[in-house]
Amino acid sequence: MANLRTLLGGLAAVLAFSAQPAWAGSRIKDIVDFENVRPNQLIGYGLVVGLAGTGDRMRNSPFTEESMQAMLERMGVNIRQAQMKTQNVAAVSITATMPAFSRAGSAIDVTVAALGDATSLQGGTLIATSLRGLDGNTYAVAQGQVAVSGFKAQGAAANISRGVSTSARIAGGAIVEREVPYALRSANTLKLALRNPDFTTAQRVADVINKNFPGSAQMLDPATVQLTPSSAVPGGVVDLLTRVENLPVDVDQPARVVVNEAAGTVVMNADVRVSPVAIAQGGLTISVAESPVASQPAPLSSGTTQVLPRTQINVDDGGGKSLAMLEGASLKSLVGGLNALGVSPRDLITILQALKTAGALQAEIEVQ
Repeated sequence: MANLRTLLGGLAAVLAFSAQPAWAGSRIKDIVDFENVRPNQLIGYGLVVGLAGTGDRMRNSPFTEESMQAMLERMGVNIRQAQMKTQNVAAVSITATMPAFSRAGSAIDVTVAALGDATSLQGGTLIATSLRGLDGNTYAVAQGQVAVSGFKAQGAAANISRGVSTSARIAGGAIVEREVPYALRSANTLKLALRNPDFTTAQRVADVINKNFPGSAQMLDPATVQLTPSSAVPGGVVDLLTRVENLPVDVDQPARVVVNEAAGTVVMNADVRVSPVAIAQGGLTISVAESPVASQPAPLSSGTTQVLPRTQINVDDGGGKSLAMLEGASLKSLVGGLNALGVSPRDLITILQALKTAGALQAEIEVQ
């Protein structure tokens, strides 16, 4: 309860102190994505070797055995007729994200995850593996010592684990071999995609750009603003993009309340408004206590000891506190009122959902 009161009180203080929205003056580059300027996801399949008996068991992971045989045959070793029993090898999937404009020879991080029944990748080394895009082309090659953040230990009667020991990372473990072409210089137009679509914000972005570079921007929809270089920008799209990405824009978003019921977390933006409504917080608590007693028979009697039930029930309605909100009450008023009621995180979620059902909460509720 104390943590919730501290959080709500701090939020109310911040809102009272700030005379304008906290996100006023955001740069265009921080609220939009640029057309065709995006990272590319890569995936591969390989083997991690050098494990201390924590790798795949060949009987349960035949694909690991086949992969080892194929790898050794490429190196001139034929073991097709041999039965492999090693547990120092694990089949793994390798994933990576290649940033936009990555050039051949640059290094990117990779994530390695076990595919078979390996218990740990600690101390292993990934053998050179190609990483492919969804188009089937190879864009990078990964290899190196894996770094595991978790561990697992067990004995005859107990075991302990922390984190995930079958997943690891290799910092800078992949080298880019093929570049993804971006023809920005030859483009005549470029679209800016708002990460949070909104009519007002999109129009503000277009207005700010046109104010500095007349006739260069047009809002197409709530999520898209199109850039068209004018004669005043000799460098084309690239030159215009470098000039407009740092322009400040006042971002506007619909009133929204985000509720995470599992964690008991509630996040509201400053545009949340409450219509006239009364809130009653009962805080009903019912406790039931069982205190059975033993009844002993009289001396020299033929009776037996009996256990008699004793039940005590207590009811506490919590005083039945209430709160009244006026027309157009702001988030500051709502937070202060709920804080005065001393509501718990679970009660706060229930109250907000009830306000939305009653039509008194002028905001969108998103439950996660």
